[in-house]
Amino acid sequence: MTTPTPTRGRALRARSGRPPWILVVPALIGVAFLVLPLAGLLVRAPWATMGARIGDPAVLSALWLSLSTATAATAVCLVLGVPLAWLLARTEFPGRRLVRALITVPLVIPPVVGGVALLLVLGRNGLVGRHLDAWFGLTLPFTTAAVVIAQVFVAMPFLVVTVEGALRGADRRFEEAAATLGASRTTVFARVTLPMVLPGVGAGAALCWARALGEFGATITFAGNFPGTTQTMPLAVYMAMQRDPEAAVVLSLVLLFVSLAVLAGLRGRWT
Repeated sequence: MTTPTPTRGRALRARSGRPPWILVVPALIGVAFLVLPLAGLLVRAPWATMGARIGDPAVLSALWLSLSTATAATAVCLVLGVPLAWLLARTEFPGRRLVRALITVPLVIPPVVGGVALLLVLGRNGLVGRHLDAWFGLTLPFTTAAVVIAQVFVAMPFLVVTVEGALRGADRRFEEAAATLGASRTTVFARVTLPMVLPGVGAGAALCWARALGEFGATITFAGNFPGTTQTMPLAVYMAMQRDPEAAVVLSLVLLFVSLAVLAGLRGRWT
């Protein structure tokens, strides 16, 4: 058995650390496929009139509506999604796999289908909506609340899946130690479990917010497209593309920059 010399060892380490071209080439193609469309927005943007277009009251209204509803939807997802993720990760109950499958359905179905489903359940003649209308006089479709509901429906699975993964990867010995010392399950969750998985919760919340910000299909189906009430930035981009493509490019850039700024700002806190 031969002992490798220092020179040979360095050569082996350098060779082992060099990525194989058979992986590098597809990876570079994948990066180009994702980045080039964004670069196209930058190249074709009407920079000379950018300021005036962004200052348009309709654009500012759509931007504010998108930011406020996405934030509200994320808050709702945190309140509902974190306990749901804990239930899936920490407890055994009949039909758990079915529940997990149902929760992830919004990830794979077309968003417009989700909008139709929401309309059939929460619409004025829907399964639940008819009772809301008859008992409380509450009509949800085509309101700002409908925008938030549509965003919650499509975005909450991102939070649940991310937090569940963080919970499954957390070291349960700390939870067991706290329980041994007499802490209740609520105290263990609040003082031990939640701090351990807080980076995962932050990551899930960021993904959830970004998905809610870009929601289109379920929103236009369930909430409609009324300026100042339900017209979010994605809907404004769609309408502008039909009458003024340059305005659509400007709106798309605003949405892109806001998403990048938020994700870049959060990244240092949950990695």
